[in-house]
Amino acid sequence: MASSSGLTRRRGGAGPAAGLESEDGSRVSSPAPTNKRNDENRAGGLETSYESGANGHKIAFDPRDISESAERLKQPKLTLMEEILLMGLKDKQGYLSFWNDNISYALRGCIVIELAFRGRISMQKDSNRRRFPLADRVIEVIDDTLTGEVLLDEALKMMKSSEKMSVSSWIDLMSGETWNLMKIGYQLKQVRERLAKGLVDKGILRTEKRNFLLFDMATHPVADGGAKDEIRRRVRNVLTNRTVVLPPTEYLPEEMEFRYLRTIAMVCGAYAANVLENALTTLQHEARERAFAQVDELLAEYSQYPFARRTGGPGSIGANLGQVVMDEVNNAKDKELQLEVVAACLSVFTRLDSLL
Repeated sequence: MASSSGLTRRRGGAGPAAGLESEDGSRVSSPAPTNKRNDENRAGGLETSYESGANGHKIAFDPRDISESAERLKQPKLTLMEEILLMGLKDKQGYLSFWNDNISYALRGCIVIELAFRGRISMQKDSNRRRFPLADRVIEVIDDTLTGEVLLDEALKMMKSSEKMSVSSWIDLMSGETWNLMKIGYQLKQVRERLAKGLVDKGILRTEKRNFLLFDMATHPVADGGAKDEIRRRVRNVLTNRTVVLPPTEYLPEEMEFRYLRTIAMVCGAYAANVLENALTTLQHEARERAFAQVDELLAEYSQYPFARRTGGPGSIGANLGQVVMDEVNNAKDKELQLEVVAACLSVFTRLDSLL
């Protein structure tokens, strides 16, 4: 059995002289450790690598663990959905506005955007797709490796196991916006509560019980304000500065791909979710109005693909954004179909009020 062979190797005590009993009670020789298992691993595309430890012993490791760790270094500490939820939560009360109807739909759109940024999905490569609006183009799974984020992995498994559908169809189905009873099972349940619990696990929020008239409800006040402060600073940076520079932080690491485009997607997602104003409370009225006008421009530019180049002069807000995003895109020419998904989701956000 393969398991006994593996156990023998881990113990390291069995050699050619060691014996095992066969089923009829006779003594048989245990096979000497060979490279058979390694050969099988190589045939299956698996390799075991070794490195020398401090004491001169060889240490075995799976190279896939190294590649997964390298990928994690390129990912932000918080997903787009978590950033938007955190922006909408009341710091001390720990819950969202009861009157916000947009956030649930916007969060599902951000799930699709996040999967595209992480290289799990892309537009289906079909030359005829350009005949259709971005939101009506079909997406497909190109990498079914789990991300480690529960909601993302649940959505990824659904996309992998079902028929190929368009961007807008997936957002509708995950939001429960369908009359087709055969597809009601695609709805992602309790997204806001699950995101909040994920933020509790990451040390950003904590859980409390609050009494609301006749019932108790779990709330999630902010435990570590550093994350929310960083998100607010990033939002104001993009929406108020003439030259936008995003310094590396633990929430936006320098190694991460599409740092500027991801931030633009976060700002547009927060705008669609009706939580953006919470990041602009420190601005004067006129500055806040200019910031909202800037978001409208960003949505117009990045809800099409290829992305539009902004026409503002050097003195306008975010005058360098078009160039830095173009540099990010040019450095990832092989990921254009993924970025097309991002643009498609933003195009859905532009008509969110008419959808709900």
